Amino acid sequence: MSAFRSDLDLEVYDVTGNGVQVDVATNALNGTVRLAVLFTQEILLSADDAERVAQSLLRAAAHARRFEPETDPEP
Repeated sequence: MSAFRSDLDLEVYDVTGNGVQVDVATNALNGTVRLAVLFTQEILLSADDAERVAQSLLRAAAHARRFEPETDPEP
């Protein structure tokens, strides 16, 4: 039985459609955070490092949104 508890609200897959999924889980025993790219690799992070990764992902998402086409607001 794993000590890690996955975030069940997170459902993120690789954009190429190859079935690779991102999983974020917290170790119920020591509080470390696991960021895993399922079926390939994983990394264990401290709580502070997990927060840094989250902030980096937020910055990357904000940057990526600049490349999305603008949509017309509905009337």
